Amino acid sequence: MECTFCQIVAGRIPADIVHQDEEFLAFRDIQPQAPKHLVIVPKTHIASITQLTSEQEGLIGRLILLARELAEKEGISSSGYRLAINCGAEGGQLVPHLHLHLLGGRKLDDQLG
Repeated sequence: MECTFCQIVAGRIPADIVHQDEEFLAFRDIQPQAPKHLVIVPKTHIASITQLTSEQEGLIGRLILLARELAEKEGISSSGYRLAINCGAEGGQLVPHLHLHLLGGRKLDDQLG
């Protein structure tokens, strides 16, 4: 069975999509942890950051730059935001598909844990 994010990319599970291009899909988190909470996923299935190869170095750079662009579009660029990539069960990764959380719109806790 395909992972949840692969199903969203394929259009089989609905999502509030805010960005889509050939390489990435960004949508609003269904359980937001901040007023602005986007999830950005590569369209290609990569289980986690531990599965990345050196050939995918550019993909990660483009992922971060897309997050910066989306923060600007969401109006949180100047006030500040957090980017988070969870890795593995103990790192809080709930869906086994590499994804980046973009959170902002209020003062976030200084503590991450």
